Amino acid sequence: MKITPFLDRRLTRRFETYDSDRDGYVERKDFDLASTRLTSAFGLTDDDVRAKRLHEQLLGVWDHLVAVTDTNDDDRISLAEYRTAFVLGLLGRPEAFDDVYVPYLDALLAVADHDGDGRLGVDEHVRWSTALMHVSEADARAVHARLDHDGDGLIGTEDLLAAWRAFYFSEDEDGPGGWLLGPL
Repeated sequence: MKITPFLDRRLTRRFETYDSDRDGYVERKDFDLASTRLTSAFGLTDDDVRAKRLHEQLLGVWDHLVAVTDTNDDDRISLAEYRTAFVLGLLGRPEAFDDVYVPYLDALLAVADHDGDGRLGVDEHVRWSTALMHVSEADARAVHARLDHDGDGLIGTEDLLAAWRAFYFSEDEDGPGGWLLGPL
């Protein structure tokens, strides 16, 4: 797979969202920090079943990432390793995408869906986006509005999954992949 300038901007931004401590590498501790930030933003303690499930799913994402990207076995991922894995098709395979993202998004919604209706209102979306991925509040609000296709103020797992698929696999700069994590 060829890395276009647009894909390069998306991959760089996604790498930055993984790098919780901003040290230029993605490590397991970044996923631990992200889990704590998110569950704390929703007032959950570490022993809450939803917090445990989210942490488990985040560590599953970490395990997948490190297994396919860490070429020098130093238990951390550089941006170059992340890009290379995507180019080689180790990371960005549409057929394997849902296997990783669906359980992750289900766990995310279990935490972020504060009212339990199975969908996220704008405030819930803003809270998880800012806590987990450092998306600004203004950008998170804009993303929610774009994902709310029927205008009811709510988005669900399928909306988020479609946006993540587009983020990784679409070159449409005006589509949901072009703005999912804020301006690229």
